[in-house]
This record gives sequence, structure tokens and C-alpha cells, in this order.
Amino acid sequence: MSGSGGNTNTTVVLAAATAAAVSALATLVLTRKNERGSDADVSMQHSKKRTSFIVDDFPHGVAETSAHSSNVEPGLEGGGVVVFPYNHEEKMRRRIASRIAVEAENVTPRNSVTVRVPGTSANMGPGYDCLGMAVDLWSEVTVERAPKFEIIASGEGAAEMPLDETNYMCVGMAAAFATAGKDVPILRYTVTNRIPYARGLGSSSAAIVAGIIAGLVLAGHKLPCWGSEALLQIAAEIEGHPDNVAPVIYGGIQLGIHNGKRWVTERIPTPPGLQMVMFIPMVIGKTSTARGVLQPEITRADAAFNIGRAAFLVNALCQGNLDNLRFGVEDKMHQPQRADKLYPFLYPMIEAAHSAGASCAYLSGAGPTVMAITSGASGDIFTQREKERTDQTVAKALLAVAKTYGVSGKVIVSQVSHEGAKVVRVDPPFSTDNILYSRDLEQQQSAKKGF
Repeated sequence: MSGSGGNTNTTVVLAAATAAAVSALATLVLTRKNERGSDADVSMQHSKKRTSFIVDDFPHGVAETSAHSSNVEPGLEGGGVVVFPYNHEEKMRRRIASRIAVEAENVTPRNSVTVRVPGTSANMGPGYDCLGMAVDLWSEVTVERAPKFEIIASGEGAAEMPLDETNYMCVGMAAAFATAGKDVPILRYTVTNRIPYARGLGSSSAAIVAGIIAGLVLAGHKLPCWGSEALLQIAAEIEGHPDNVAPVIYGGIQLGIHNGKRWVTERIPTPPGLQMVMFIPMVIGKTSTARGVLQPEITRADAAFNIGRAAFLVNALCQGNLDNLRFGVEDKMHQPQRADKLYPFLYPMIEAAHSAGASCAYLSGAGPTVMAITSGASGDIFTQREKERTDQTVAKALLAVAKTYGVSGKVIVSQVSHEGAKVVRVDPPFSTDNILYSRDLEQQQSAKKGF
């Protein structure tokens, strides 16, 4: 009994101390607000000077309050806002606010640039227009100033690719130069395309992002990321949704929404050992055609079905519960309609993939590619026993269904790309004599060999 009473007394004391601490913090915040009331006009005058962020997600008077005002208590800047360790964007705002300007770093145009961009698999079942994954299939685009406009294409879909300024690379390039406030110069594009063209693997989004990044580098213009995601804004406005462009930019699995002011995206954890086994038909799948078979409205029951499946999918990925992926990728918004009108082989392939050991399978983007996700990969798969994985059996199962339906195509086995688009060569380089970026090493070694 005496021990129980002692615990009770300790609990009461701790609770009282906690309450007192919370009360003291609230009083301090309110006191600081009141003390600064007379200085509000002066503070707001300072806040009108813009820094390098372009979108204000915070209430007026919070995000743009000067972080260096002499009467601000550390940790209570921004109108009494307490900054916690996970408030990364607010911390970045304050770091940027300490800089005089960013225009000084936006004045060095380049002569040529080479950008690599990954393919993507959008929707992932129920995540229509908001969920996408970067796939380890890379295209490479070199853009250089030239005496005449030209697009030289090789690789996947080179014959079908537009070679004029309607090409999404050129659209992205124009958007980048418009952002920089400059005219687009005459350019030559050299493309090595390894992303299957118009097959539901994000070839158009890859082209858009490649054009934007190349344009920004050529124009000598840099964008804010924290609190703005300015590159994402440009790309998503062209594409109309973030499910492809977000993973192209950032890599991994991305969940994107529009918060009423701007596009925002978050990375979803990727369980280890996943492989992407994709059946790619030989025929082109136009997004406009695939969207055309969808009804403008859905029932409440179907909406509830997809909401639940999307949440279930994200939870399965976060928990690494691969058994739940097959239920998470189920969908009623677009896959049944597209299977009925365009891709009769879709559901037979999904069933065959499950039977062969796949964790899940779904229509990649608007199709026609069918994406199966398998598990068990470890390290370099060519040094691993095949019976520890299921990619071979799943690939054969997909090809068997394709043969039954008379659909010619091929299977590519790949993996999630955790890395997004990147500049791999640039002239002049970003490196200096004393600070060398690793991406410039290959270019530097090639120059020494006289290539």
C-alpha cells in the first residue's frame, strides 16, 4: 500500500510540473507577442523584402517575419512560432532570409548540358494522378547552343518521337527560359532514349523535366526548393498532375497533391528487395485515348473503394508488408474501364502475376504496360540464386498471357530508382579548382584523355 501511495504522489508531482512548464511556455509566447505589438509595422516593412522562396504556405505575418529582428527570442521567431526539429521548411526559410539575395548565383549561362532522367510508373492502381514511382530506366539528353535548331534521337521510340518544338523537351526548355526571364536560344538536342515511348512509363514527363533542368542550367538560373518546390510547380503545370513528374525529379515513390496554393509531394518509403517486372506491348498507348474511356463521374461506393485501397497501399509500403500490396493496388476508377475498352489482357496478366509469386500487379500509368512488383532481390541479382526471387517466373507468366491474347511485346526487369533527374555533364563545369563535384569527375577524366 505504501509503495502504491508513493507512485501516486510522484505522478501528481510530475503532472503538476508538466502543466507548469506548458503554462510558462504559453505565457512567454503571449508576452513576446504583446511586447512586439508596437513594432508590428516596422517588422512588416522588413518582411516585404522577398527572399528566394516563391510560395507562402503560412499565414501572413508568420512565414515572412524577419528572422533576424533584434527583439525576437531564439526559437520564437515568426510571431511566437516555436520551431521544432522536424520543421525543416521553416528552418530553411530563416536560412534563406539571412542571405542578401540569390540573384548573384543566377548569372552564369552555360554552353551545353547533359541531363539523365528516369522512367516512372504512375497511379500504382488507386493513386490516380497523385501516386508514382521512379523506375531504373534512364534517358539521356544533351542540349547545346547551335547555329540551327535540331533534335537528333536514338533508342526507344526514336521513329515516333516529334522532332520539332512540340517535343516536350522543348516545352520544358521554353518554360525554364521564361522563368529566367530570357529568350530561348537556338539549340541542338541529342537524345538517347531508353524509356519506352508512349507505353505508360513516363516518357513525356521525363522529357518535360529534362527540358526544364537543361534550360535552367543553360540560362544560368537556379530555383528555390524548400517551401516552394519551384521545379515541381513548373513541371506539374505543364503535365497537369504530379504523379509522374514528382518521381522524375526526386526519385523513389512520391505522393503528390495540390494544397490550394501549390503542388506538394512527399516520399513514401520503399521496402528493400523490390523488382519491377513490366510487360511492354509493342503498340503505343496514347494518354488522351486512355483518358477518353473514363467517365466524368464515379459512384460514392467506387470512391470509397479507391480511398481505402490508396491508404492501404501507402500503409503497406510504409510497413514493408508486401503481402498487402496486392490489395493496395486494386482500383475501380480507371483500370476496369481501360481493361474493358483498351487492354483486355490486363486482368488476366494481373492474375497470372499473382499466381507466379508477384506481390502485386497493375496498369502502369495510362498503359499499355502492365507492371508487376516482385520481392527477394539482394545485392547484384546476377550473383544471386534465381530461386530466391520470382522475377523470372513472373516474366514468363506475363509472356504466356500475352501470347494467348495475341499481344506482341517484351518484358523488362528493373527496380525502383531512389534517385531522380540529374545533371551529369556541363560546359563550363560547376566545379572549381578547389571544390570538385563528383559528377564532374567523368567529364574531367575524359578531357584529360582528349575525348
